[in-house]
Amino acid sequence: MKGTVHYEQRDNIALLTIDNPPVNPLSSGVRQGLSDGIAKALADDSVEAIVLTGAGRAFIAGADISEFGGAAQGPSLHDCLQSMDNSSKPIIAAINGTAFGGGLEVALCCHYRVIAPSAPVGLPEVKLGLLPGAGGTQRLPRLIGAEKALDFILSGDPIPGPAAKELGIADSVADGDIVEAGIAFAQDIIAKGSPIRRVRDESELLQADRDNAELFDNARKTSARRMRKRFAPEMIIQCVEAAVNLGDFDAGMKVEAECFAKCLKHPQREALIHMFFAEREVAKIPDVPKDTPTQDINQAGVIGCGTMGGGITMSFLNVGIPVTVLEVDQEALDRGIGVIKRNYDIQVQRGRMSAEEVDQRMGILTGTTEFSDLGTADVIIEAIYENIDVKVDTFKKMEAVAKPGAILASNTSGLDIDKMADATTRPEAVIGLHFFSPANVMRLLEVVRGEATSKETIATSMKLGKRLNKVAVLSGNAPGFIGNRMLGGYTRQAGEIILQGATPYQVDNVILGFGMPMGPFQMNDLVGLDLGWRARKLGGVKPEDVPITARVADKLCELERFGQKTNRGFYIYPEGSRAGTPDPEVVAIVEETSAELGITRREISDEEVLKRCLYPLINEGARILEAGIAIRPCDIDIVYINGYGFPEVTGGPMFWADQIGLENILADIKKFQSEYGGDIWEPAPLLEKLVSEGKTFASLQG
Repeated sequence: MKGTVHYEQRDNIALLTIDNPPVNPLSSGVRQGLSDGIAKALADDSVEAIVLTGAGRAFIAGADISEFGGAAQGPSLHDCLQSMDNSSKPIIAAINGTAFGGGLEVALCCHYRVIAPSAPVGLPEVKLGLLPGAGGTQRLPRLIGAEKALDFILSGDPIPGPAAKELGIADSVADGDIVEAGIAFAQDIIAKGSPIRRVRDESELLQADRDNAELFDNARKTSARRMRKRFAPEMIIQCVEAAVNLGDFDAGMKVEAECFAKCLKHPQREALIHMFFAEREVAKIPDVPKDTPTQDINQAGVIGCGTMGGGITMSFLNVGIPVTVLEVDQEALDRGIGVIKRNYDIQVQRGRMSAEEVDQRMGILTGTTEFSDLGTADVIIEAIYENIDVKVDTFKKMEAVAKPGAILASNTSGLDIDKMADATTRPEAVIGLHFFSPANVMRLLEVVRGEATSKETIATSMKLGKRLNKVAVLSGNAPGFIGNRMLGGYTRQAGEIILQGATPYQVDNVILGFGMPMGPFQMNDLVGLDLGWRARKLGGVKPEDVPITARVADKLCELERFGQKTNRGFYIYPEGSRAGTPDPEVVAIVEETSAELGITRREISDEEVLKRCLYPLINEGARILEAGIAIRPCDIDIVYINGYGFPEVTGGPMFWADQIGLENILADIKKFQSEYGGDIWEPAPLLEKLVSEGKTFASLQG
């Protein structure tokens, strides 16, 4: 059995210390140790109370995920909790560190809870497609009320000790040694003759919640908005409803067990657990050892204070890293810094920041129009527009002022990092740091290694991504890197499909139904249809040479329908609204364009729309893996979920492809190749190889 629980008696107190490094999960040995320790303490007349704590930095960090689906050894967690519930002696949880999932449920089963100020507590099961299945959905509403319990469980986010006390989860915040505080609390309970307080028997708050008819309706509306397409939130709400409306604890536990079993069998659970481990896997670079030396990043320089540069600047300021931001002139600089300040002020208005926090962040921001002021930065990131010649020239200027050892980075979304590196005498220090817009919000950071990028530069950049609260994924240097290279086929197919018979609104609705936050034409309106149109105008592209998939967008631009910025694009946007409504005039323009191109329109099924939009992603993903641009399939999954809105509940495009069946995807790709031709439907050799060998993308994880 894995893990143990140490038993120690201190005067009249039994101290049980969970020891299952590094994070004390509830493995078989821990469950056995808890059962044995409680039984021993109850059988000893000299013991008057029990204190439960953890060794190291965790109390109990949750269930042992490796045991899911396997045959359980020793007592179950429910057996342990039942023995605690039935204890005739008070049990006090001395929460020394992380108490997540089943760990917090153990603490909730204790009669009292003392917590260290730095100890985080949380019920993150919803993020894994599960729910707290050891009484958490039944005890927490009894302790803090259903509304607060739902907010806490549905968010899955941890809170620190003082917040846990304020919420009502903990009874006391320790001042000093947590074990001593737990023992002192126990002695006080004994001295006062306080009754054993079983959370399962609390009912006062539940009775009050029965009169709140809107409570569960509001929870459903909120979870539908925040966690689209998730299965587990509804199961969680049903469990808390049972706690409130049934009243009886055992009846509520039966509902919890039924809902937990449904979550465990649901395909989302496997997909979300895949994402849980994938986020940790992408940090591992095979040829960059864990002990590779890294540089300290104590100051940053950002070139450009527009939308991207401002967001990147905020990403650094948000974690306390001073930034010097450079613009071409004072007017542009003032405008950019003004936008940063307004963004922070909006957060204050929404109650997400204090005015003092804004002052602290703005206080470590310096604006300049002189490159020489970037000379003290440990990393300099250019965030100017996508033109390779301008970027190469910028790198020459960056090198001229950068101190020895500084990292020189580009925020390019797909241009050649090696060309920029060649403009310097220190290519080993050049790397791509591709933030996603809005950079201060989006979690993804594509770290792009050039041919000469050193391991130290890569390791430092990956570490920096984590410090900036990003999930960093390493990409090879190729046009479009991982994300944008795959996206090309998706957008091209959307453009072709509407010319062949679908409407932009059908395509968007299919993609929305799949779980993406917006469809391709909604995205075009958000970004601005005029960007491509103006580029083609400036480049002197003749109308007959415009790609057919851009013809409709260009016609809309000729009518000054640029998207959300002009309140008209593929959709009509009422003044001040971001929610677009379909426009019959656009459908007429699409049909007119089809006729001009000699395309006979036909009815296209939603199934065909979905396959033709998403299967090019899979096909190109296979090419990216074969070329070594992405290290593993899960790297692509993380990129697409965190950067492009691919629904988490699918596990990402490559994991989803395995679930659909690679043989089925390949058959459809070949069918589309015979019908439509083009390199987009040329099957990737890796995809054909995996199918011929009966393997999956998961088999490439190593």
